[in-house]
Amino acid sequence: MRAAPDNLSHAYQVADRLLAIEVQLRQMNCWQSEPLAAEKYLSCEPFCLNTMSFEQWLQFVLLARLKQLVEDDQPLPTVSGVAPMAEEHYRSGSGQALIRELAALDELLGAKPG
Repeated sequence: MRAAPDNLSHAYQVADRLLAIEVQLRQMNCWQSEPLAAEKYLSCEPFCLNTMSFEQWLQFVLLARLKQLVEDDQPLPTVSGVAPMAEEHYRSGSGQALIRELAALDELLGAKPG
């Protein structure tokens, strides 16, 4: 079953935002071409902080899962709060463009389609 047009538009907007986050990670030289070892995903900590860097979590967990939901036409989360974690992680001042993209994703996921 295909998503309704408004939901489809929302999914396209989310996909665009995910691409923008990937671009920021690449520009920061934080994008990894090699996959992580399976045990890195076994963390019980928020953001897998004990097994991954924040950037790895963004790439291999957040972006991967959201891309899969969009591709499979599955419901997207209706709440997201990644930007505050990014603000804490990048409190030294770097990563501001990435923080803006994550804040836009948080806002988009919290918005009702249509």
